[in-house]
Amino acid sequence: MNDRMTTPWGELALTRFPEDPRDRLRAWDASDEYLLRYLAQEGVPLSGTVVVVGDRWGALVTALAEHRPTQITDSHLAQEATRANLARHGVEPGAVRLLTTQDPPPDRVDVLLVRVPKSLALLEDQLLRLAPAVHAGTVVVGTGMAKEIHTSTLRLFERILGPTRTSLAEKKARLIFCTPDPALERPASPWPYAYTLPDGIGPASGRTVVNHAGVFCADRLDIGTRFFLEHLPGGGGGRRVVDLGCGNGVVGTAVALADPAAEVLFVDESFQAVASAEATYKANGVPGHAEFRVGDGLAGVPADSVDLVLNNPPFHSHQATTDATAWRMFTGARRALRPGGELWVIGNRHLGYHVKLRKLFGNSRLVASDPKFVVLKAVKR
Repeated sequence: MNDRMTTPWGELALTRFPEDPRDRLRAWDASDEYLLRYLAQEGVPLSGTVVVVGDRWGALVTALAEHRPTQITDSHLAQEATRANLARHGVEPGAVRLLTTQDPPPDRVDVLLVRVPKSLALLEDQLLRLAPAVHAGTVVVGTGMAKEIHTSTLRLFERILGPTRTSLAEKKARLIFCTPDPALERPASPWPYAYTLPDGIGPASGRTVVNHAGVFCADRLDIGTRFFLEHLPGGGGGRRVVDLGCGNGVVGTAVALADPAAEVLFVDESFQAVASAEATYKANGVPGHAEFRVGDGLAGVPADSVDLVLNNPPFHSHQATTDATAWRMFTGARRALRPGGELWVIGNRHLGYHVKLRKLFGNSRLVASDPKFVVLKAVKR
């Protein structure tokens, strides 16, 4: 597979994180190429503060590294990929400033480059956070594949920053051009958003959930998580529990409410998700001990140190459908679990997770099912 991206700033060898030679997905796409081509062809001045939002794997900031850009991302994996790609090209540490969506943004932005995220809410949140730093002379260019850019995307730029239009499509990618209007009266940010859980879902019934923008099902309890909450394992006695891919943390919080002696580790690769999980946990005044970690699954968790892992694995990586993330989560869980420890998984029936669990653990038991979802349990022998 060709892992080299041709840009006006030279040819770049780019990889995703974690690196996997079998991975057929590239670390960039036509929308990254289109944006970089536009910047060079139009001679966009890059001497001021350049901010890149949503750079998927660091392709944009690696190409623009000589201009000392700032990257803002919600993804730990994207940030690690960026570090690796910058190092691969001999970029000195600190030449590119790496920020998360939870960090305060720069005070002034002269060039704002936005890789349109899958989540419209995350885009809204980031534009609202950056708007005070944008001035009349700021060059604002968005990019994405044509199928990712909708009328609602353009309305968001228009409502928060100013008049907006799109380019013609090239290789199924489009650019978004926005002219900032400093006089625009911006809406107040609705994020983070909190709501009350319904009754009948176990220990979390009637409790509060807090969601930062971009977290899955931010305005309501999704039906898969609801089904999982109705069938969580009982027991107590101070277990060490991991809410793996924790999202807003409602599953781990439910465990902590049922067993105040439990030690719960909330982990997700999204900075927004981990901030949400911590806010949800604290909003419910749970008396137990919890740890909140942004990371690559269970990497860094000692082997044979965990009693229970609860997991609702994602099966999309941006626009690509893949089971690679689920497989890495299951593999990490098996390593981290003590002998006799259990991995509980919720998933859509059609994903066939029981086959993977049997291959990895040698066993898989159906705990509960409905027409759409299954809850499975695997035990480390």
